[in-house]
Amino acid sequence: MVSQYGFSNSYPAYKSPYGPKYHYQPNIAGWTFKQIGRLGFTTGAFGGVGLFAVIYYASGIPRVQRDILQKIPFIGGYFIKEIPASDNPF
Repeated sequence: MVSQYGFSNSYPAYKSPYGPKYHYQPNIAGWTFKQIGRLGFTTGAFGGVGLFAVIYYASGIPRVQRDILQKIPFIGGYFIKEIPASDNPF
């Protein structure tokens, strides 16, 4: 430790047992692991809700029904549209 007066102290600075306990907190570009986890969970939740909304609004489109919704287990059969032969114009 360098002193203003030209001589150094041979004893360490006093640290109160009642003071804050400082320690190194690992981070990536200023983001702690707790913040990254919370951000990942929040963005995942918003992404899941957004995906559900897009599929819900697009469920009336036949291409979406064939390519996406019919391939979902247990509810895919709901989106299969069978046209009777009497309604077929050809």
